[in-house]
Amino acid sequence: MGVRLVVVDDHRLLAEALASALRLRGHRVLAAAAPSSGAAELVVNRGPEVCLWGTAEPAAPGAFDALERIRTERPQTAVVVLGPVTQARGIASAFAAGAVGYVRHDERIEGVERAIVRARAGEAAVAPALLKEAFAELLDPADQPDDEAARLLGVLTRREVEVLVRVAEGEDTRLIAAGMGIASSTARTHVQRVLVKLGVGSRLEAAALAARTGLLDRAGRPGGPGAPIGGSAGRAGA
Repeated sequence: MGVRLVVVDDHRLLAEALASALRLRGHRVLAAAAPSSGAAELVVNRGPEVCLWGTAEPAAPGAFDALERIRTERPQTAVVVLGPVTQARGIASAFAAGAVGYVRHDERIEGVERAIVRARAGEAAVAPALLKEAFAELLDPADQPDDEAARLLGVLTRREVEVLVRVAEGEDTRLIAAGMGIASSTARTHVQRVLVKLGVGSRLEAAALAARTGLLDRAGRPGGPGAPIGGSAGRAGA
């Protein structure tokens, strides 16, 4: 069954070309547009299942302001960004603005289609390897940790911090459970608590927030040496 889509790209011709290719593959493309033509309003009004949002400059100021509006006014629409992978901060911004997926702009149409279908199913539409590569720059230790990182560490238990680090490393529920020696249902519960405490709606948003604030550098890595993870050394894991 095809997906109901709106396709947006910086270049309208590319948006229309993508729309044509996806129609040929059985999907229902409601509209193709460029951001300057009121794409956010178009998405909100048309109500697609998925919006494919192409951009050449994900790190540009305000590049994803429209995604925040879509997340607020049409949260049931899943947004997948199509863009370059050379700008880690831009990719983080896409997730923070509400995107549920990110696909390389040189991906084949089959890969784009897989991401769209996964997004409609409520899954994260991004390859763990791509996420790790894109966030490598952001995960480097910062000279001056962000105060926001300390605040976030203060509201999470040590176990929740470990879960967050594993989420940021691209681990799914099964891998988190195996790595921590807990049941998948318990791991899923920990993930949901982390999302609630951070005030985000998805694992990708949580990873982006953790990377931007320097929380990951403060927390360390699962199983790695060094100080215990978590903002409060004496707190028990949930």
